[in-house]
Amino acid sequence: MSVRESGESVRSSTSLDWRGQANCRGHLQLFFAKKAERPEARARREAKAKQLCDDCPVFEECRSFARSTRQYGYWAGESELDRHLLGFHLTAPIGLASVRSATSSESEPDDEHPASTSTTSSQDLAEHRHGPVPQG
Repeated sequence: MSVRESGESVRSSTSLDWRGQANCRGHLQLFFAKKAERPEARARREAKAKQLCDDCPVFEECRSFARSTRQYGYWAGESELDRHLLGFHLTAPIGLASVRSATSSESEPDDEHPASTSTTSSQDLAEHRHGPVPQG
């Protein structure tokens, strides 16, 4: 059972002190893409990062910070594309997020709040990450 599942409180997300307790300390190369990283390499890197995130005692603080401050990279089990698909838009999106932003710019304001609601469902995100989700 991880610290997150046990309900143990860590630190308030209003402070950045939580970063000292993060499992990613010393492994930052797993959380940010190298220039011209290939999709297969990205998937391997993010799988390793996810292992650290899954049992991190500051998972919730990290996720909240990444979403509210529009961070790039892999934070709390989410890539910037994952956060974009959930409605937490980046200031300057990259990759697929930039294509989607360009095609929807007429219907969405550029200054949309990062915590706004999205029409993207959890199933859409799961399909993006793992392929079609079986119904039933």
